[in-house]
Amino acid sequence: MPVPSTYVLAWLPGGIEWVVIGGVALLLFGRRLPEVMRSLGGSVREFKKGMDTDETKPAVPAPTTPPDGSVSRSADNPPPAPKA
Repeated sequence: MPVPSTYVLAWLPGGIEWVVIGGVALLLFGRRLPEVMRSLGGSVREFKKGMDTDETKPAVPAPTTPPDGSVSRSADNPPPAPKA
C-alpha cells in the first residue's frame, strides 16, 4: 500500500520551525557560523569538482610476464614444438 505524500511531508519542518532551527543554530555556532558555512561551501565545491573529472581507468589490465621456468597453457603463447 503506497504512503500518501501528505504523511511524508507532515514530518518536514514548516515556516516557523525553520526560524526556530535557524535561531538555535545561530546560538550554538555564533561567531563560528561564517567559518562553518565557508567549510561547507568548500566541501560542496570539492564534491562537484570530483564529479566533473573523469578519472576512470581502462578495464584492460597490463599484460604480465610469467615467472621463469613456468609453463603457459594460453592460446596466444603456444608451447614450443618437440625436437625430433
